[in-house]
Amino acid sequence: MSPRPASPLDLSLPDGGGRRVLVTGASGYVGGRLVPELVAAGFTVRAGARDPRKLEDRPWAKDVELVTADLEDAEQVGAAMADVHTVLYLVHSMGGGGDFVEREAQIARTVAEAAAAQGVQQIVYLGGLHPDRELDELSDHMRSREQVGRILLGSSVPTVVLRAGVVIGSGSASFEMIRHLTERLPVMPGPRWLDNLIEPIAIRDVLYYLAHASALAEPVNRTFDIGSGKPQPFKDLLSDYAKVAGLRPRRIWALPIPAPRLSGFWIGMTTPIPRALAMPLAASMAEDAVAGDHEIATVIPDPPGGLTQYPDACRLAIERQVSGRVTASWDDDVTASAGPADPLPSDPDWAGHTVYTDVRERDGRAAPESVWRVVQGIGGENGWYSPALLWRLRGFLDKLVGGPGMARGRRHPHRLQVGDHVDFWRVESVEPGRRLTLRAEMRASGRAWLELSVDALPSGGSRYRQRAIFFPRGIFGRLYWLAVLPFHTLIFPVMARNILHEAERHPVTGSAS
Repeated sequence: MSPRPASPLDLSLPDGGGRRVLVTGASGYVGGRLVPELVAAGFTVRAGARDPRKLEDRPWAKDVELVTADLEDAEQVGAAMADVHTVLYLVHSMGGGGDFVEREAQIARTVAEAAAAQGVQQIVYLGGLHPDRELDELSDHMRSREQVGRILLGSSVPTVVLRAGVVIGSGSASFEMIRHLTERLPVMPGPRWLDNLIEPIAIRDVLYYLAHASALAEPVNRTFDIGSGKPQPFKDLLSDYAKVAGLRPRRIWALPIPAPRLSGFWIGMTTPIPRALAMPLAASMAEDAVAGDHEIATVIPDPPGGLTQYPDACRLAIERQVSGRVTASWDDDVTASAGPADPLPSDPDWAGHTVYTDVRERDGRAAPESVWRVVQGIGGENGWYSPALLWRLRGFLDKLVGGPGMARGRRHPHRLQVGDHVDFWRVESVEPGRRLTLRAEMRASGRAWLELSVDALPSGGSRYRQRAIFFPRGIFGRLYWLAVLPFHTLIFPVMARNILHEAERHPVTGSAS
């Protein structure tokens, strides 16, 4: 028997004892993060999706049963639930209109009927927090979520309905709205729902409750509100994010703009979130989302160390950016050890911190060790293999605003190690013979890196690749990137060409240094 994989997040779960659970929506934001937690806890996990082939490249795919589960197909749903103890209902559309509400209700009835027919012992449904109103007084989005919960609770299968508000974690649509609005708009006039009370919850706490609800000793049929325990106006969520991200204080005004449709257009215009998603998001924000009680603690105790507070949840979600770490695989697929607040490859393209890159790649005849010798000797007296006047100008401008400029040079003309300075860069990582990552210490409205790498070509010679990477800080960071683009256009293509030419002119003979 293969060893159980490590948990990305220690949920302090009791051993699943092989209890089989079906995770619907395993390709989604919450489901994709929950599956590895359940596997690590000892559950037998069946991961369902309309197209399970989309799950085959997940790090946990080999540890679960992949099944086709289109929840509108009663036959598929019944087959997916065979021999299942608990069904986790994590599928919900963000559509709108009356047809959408009825379609979601019919899916809930299909799931409930299949669960009853297959002898499922427990359903766990993730719904949404909303004010205590009549159904027809809620937005389509929230009315649909509430209606689905009621259908499941009224079925013959015990159901735990967990109602959550804004989920905080990289990739969550609500959190990405907060991230992009705050980073792009230092001055923010907005709709009046900016004054609405919202109780956020960290994705790690959502996963904690979902996983523990799957491990209940006895079935439970009840609705529970879950949150951080600290509701606050939505505009304070934006202000607090700015503090955690190191941005300047945001000036935010709630204007008397009641129309959710106009609010949706506002989000769509000021963020990269698609308008089809921005519209229902805005409609749901037009209502307070506050937990009515903390009765969940009578069934599931609070997480060890207590509930995650909003600033800490934000810090976890953007930790990769604000820590200043860029590893050799900073944008590669995230492995199973990634934390739940981290971005995953399955997250939408508009999720995550804004990243600007300038990538140049060239093939040359020189051997990899010859190219690496040039890369490792870059900067200082050796220069940057591109117009020196432009580099000196950039260094002069950096000096004017209190930066180190180009005067530091480098400690050794031919060797580099982690921590060495190279003009206004610092060596962050070195993979000898293959990759050098430099972190900028120049003054800029954001964080910047320059990564130089060398790979051998199968036919001989080398492929040289350089990437300038920039994480902008606020609107000034975006303006800074636009300002330096002409500089990049003038130096980076020349730099890549000349590094390869230098390697060809002075090849390494004998063993590489």
